[in-house]
Amino acid sequence: MSETKVSTSFKLSGSNEKLAEVVVSEVYDTTHTPQPTKWSEKLELGIQKLTTWLSRWGVETQGIEPIPEEQRTDPRLYQMFLMWFSANMNIVMFGTGAAGPGFFGLGIKSSVLTILVADVITIAFPAFFAVFGPKLGTRAMVQSRFSWGYYGAIIPSILNILTNEGYLIINAILGGQALAGTTSHLSTSVGIVIIGLISLAVTFCGYRVLHWYESLSWIPSMIVFVVMIGVGGKHLVNAPTTNLFPVEASAIMTFGATLAANVLSWASLTPDYGVYHKGDASDLKIFLYVYAGFILAMAPAHMLGAVFAAAASSVPSWEAGLGNGNNVGGLIAAVLQPAGGFGKFLLVVLALTTPSASSPTLYTVCTSFMTVSSVFARIPRFLIAILATAIGIPISIVGATRFYATMVQILSFIGYWSAPWSSIVLVEHFYIRRTRWSSYEPVTSLWNKPNLLPPGYAAILTFVITIGVIVPCMQQEWWTGPVARAGAGDVGMLVGWFVAAGVYAVARSVEKKRWGR
Repeated sequence: MSETKVSTSFKLSGSNEKLAEVVVSEVYDTTHTPQPTKWSEKLELGIQKLTTWLSRWGVETQGIEPIPEEQRTDPRLYQMFLMWFSANMNIVMFGTGAAGPGFFGLGIKSSVLTILVADVITIAFPAFFAVFGPKLGTRAMVQSRFSWGYYGAIIPSILNILTNEGYLIINAILGGQALAGTTSHLSTSVGIVIIGLISLAVTFCGYRVLHWYESLSWIPSMIVFVVMIGVGGKHLVNAPTTNLFPVEASAIMTFGATLAANVLSWASLTPDYGVYHKGDASDLKIFLYVYAGFILAMAPAHMLGAVFAAAASSVPSWEAGLGNGNNVGGLIAAVLQPAGGFGKFLLVVLALTTPSASSPTLYTVCTSFMTVSSVFARIPRFLIAILATAIGIPISIVGATRFYATMVQILSFIGYWSAPWSSIVLVEHFYIRRTRWSSYEPVTSLWNKPNLLPPGYAAILTFVITIGVIVPCMQQEWWTGPVARAGAGDVGMLVGWFVAAGVYAVARSVEKKRWGR
């Protein structure tokens, strides 16, 4: 450091009018640190300062870098149970189950059996994917690079952003409808804004606050569902067990595909919420904790939604609350109406637990966005969360008028890409790496080195071929493929998963021999 002594003279006048000269000597550091001049540099410096300040208040500022093994020390595996129990014990899963009678016209028997089969089988996927979090310390989309390659993984990352943004829309609509059902002075649009902001607040704080919130938010949801059964139980016995109107067998397959897509979509999230938990924990124990959290919350919530929606056709006040089939919050408000003010209070409570489903999805929107590009990875997660919320709220307000059509289209879209993505990652793990976690060690340290990761040609080729097979098997409002039209229903996700498994096993074997990585 260079130093300069500076002398400054002052004239002071005292009561005796004598002048005195005071010399003040100070030492200054003349070494000058260059200050940012460009607006981009100033912005980056400002963001860095904000990030540092927020970290002091406990806000998570960790990016998408893999968590080292020495930092994966949290022994509380039960948090994984509570995390996914809360994320599925809420109005969102109630609304998904209600689609059976409300959108597809199924009765209680067909809806419940479809729910049971779809949930029991497909929950195994997000439960196993949860094991990757503690074992590798990587977020789901970063882990995709170990099979899709650095650039290939951009595809599922973008699709995962769109998927979870879609779920934010669904969740906000359901929560907004429920809040609007408490008073005529509150519109669904205002309710959507409230739910969106609560979800943002939880996600803004990050991983640890999110886990804390999820450990408690299931309690009020369960209380509300129990009260609903107690208040409306007498009407459920008269609910139609047969289909509400003539439907084809394909409707059951399509409803099953909607449920399966709902479940499978969690597979691209579950690894993100175990990256700080003990890496040496038993694979089976992690799997069972997560599977139990899903099945014990999701299946009952799905079934409750189906039963109450089916019963609405025989209860005028419930049918009026459900409206044209697009107001799940209105249905719940009608069920709780006999409870008076207490019922409205419970409806508010249930609506305010909607972030238990939307907060994890918003968090994963952020990590997936950061995985798309190294440039995006430099943007703090909390800023991405604000942007995602700002985009989701207005779309939710528009989509609220056609809730079930919006939901089914979003969930079906999810299934079409989630099937080949999950198939590719699982074939990589079970067939290529022979379930050896140690085989990931070289690539885990090279997570951001494109030339040292698998090239990804096999995954991209598999994805393209699979999409070509899925299209004829789709059944959507805007397109029904020839296979689905023949009476099979929407089997695109099911067919896509198995085709992807076979194609990738062959293509990846060839890729590995050619490039050796």
